[in-house]
Amino acid sequence: MTVLGKRNLLSVVRETPSGVYLDGENLGEILLPRRYVVRDLSIDDKLDVFIYRDSEDRLVATTEKPYAMVGEFGYLTVKHVNPRLGTFLDWGLSKDLLLPFIEQAKPLEAGDRAIVAICIDPNTDRIMASGRLIDHLSKDPPMYKPGQSVRLLVMSESPLGYTAIIDHAHLGLLYKTELSAPLAVGQRIGGFIKEVREDGKIDLNLDAAGYARIAPLTEQILAALEASGGRLNFDDESTPDEIRLRFGVSKKAFKQALGNLFRERRIGFMRPGIELLTS
Repeated sequence: MTVLGKRNLLSVVRETPSGVYLDGENLGEILLPRRYVVRDLSIDDKLDVFIYRDSEDRLVATTEKPYAMVGEFGYLTVKHVNPRLGTFLDWGLSKDLLLPFIEQAKPLEAGDRAIVAICIDPNTDRIMASGRLIDHLSKDPPMYKPGQSVRLLVMSESPLGYTAIIDHAHLGLLYKTELSAPLAVGQRIGGFIKEVREDGKIDLNLDAAGYARIAPLTEQILAALEASGGRLNFDDESTPDEIRLRFGVSKKAFKQALGNLFRERRIGFMRPGIELLTS
């Protein structure tokens, strides 16, 4: 079934001077405008396209990729404000996305950025943005397991920590006391479920817990050493940002992994850097 506001794999049914028509199944034939046709196509060729409505409410396809699709959340930039309709956002397509005034959490101006939910307007069947984030989270009970890997979008900051949207579905909290560096609203990061409480609230961490975190990281460090000829310009004096960028973990986790490898006499410290020891 072809879904509005999502990427779909559709077959070519015919070609015209204006573009090619794709089999939109339940939505009928859908035009892929000529400017998006970048190669010779034959009938029944399949294309990965995004489906939306143009300014005249016609269903159209595009090979452009939006920053977020229907059912997802995105951190989007305001391009301009229409005093009658609302705020128009850059979401990666040539046609901007409308955030109606009534859906805004706070007034926005050109150049501002905001986290929004991408949804379908039930009155017009058009894709729109909404700043009423809670309304678009999953109503199902969270079924995550401790240690489960998830994708996070940082939604807000408080004295306690950072609230993040988990896999476009639920909210969780990253405690500042457990972070090695500040985060930014709108930042997308990988994380892990720390705990799902009895009241349904979710605690998060940027690293898997305990030995499950350290063991794979030690293997990753050894693989990096072997790939670089036995020496690596990283050690327990490297900055948190350098470690996060290279290995995707906190400095605390990295130091624990180095400690394990050093105790096992698998690495030595060069100051700066580490080297692989051979038995």
